[in-house]
Amino acid sequence: MSIYQFSATNIKGQDIRLSEYDGKVMLIVNTASKCGFTPQFEGLEGLYKELAPKGLAILGFPCNQFGSQDPGANGQIEEFCQLNYGVSFPMFSKVDVNGSNAHPLYAYLKNEARGLLGSKTIKWNFTKFLVGRDGEVVKRYASTDKPEAIKADIEQLL
Repeated sequence: MSIYQFSATNIKGQDIRLSEYDGKVMLIVNTASKCGFTPQFEGLEGLYKELAPKGLAILGFPCNQFGSQDPGANGQIEEFCQLNYGVSFPMFSKVDVNGSNAHPLYAYLKNEARGLLGSKTIKWNFTKFLVGRDGEVVKRYASTDKPEAIKADIEQLL
């Protein structure tokens, strides 16, 4: 199994194959618009603007599973991200990241890069998965890990 076998619906409703990101370093993040970590959108956008020309793709997946902190429809989420943080990296339709309805991509990511004490469960919004150019999941980062703090890890893969 490879990350490139998955597809996801973007925030505009179009099916996107992750194989489109083959050869790029990916940072995949479950996001929320009304979370204490929401300001990380600013750091994510900064990384994207700086490192996208070198091959970084950031993929944002809104999720409402943690404290109902992203209750809006996809259009509302997209507008919020653009107006408040100038998000230009790809955003996808809202997904579940845990439980029986978890998006297959997230089931794969959680299996490939487990959390603290081997846990597969995602604990909160803004958990980040770093994927190398070869499609291999390199590392999982906690919600508290700010985008700026993982820049060196990303640059090593670029």
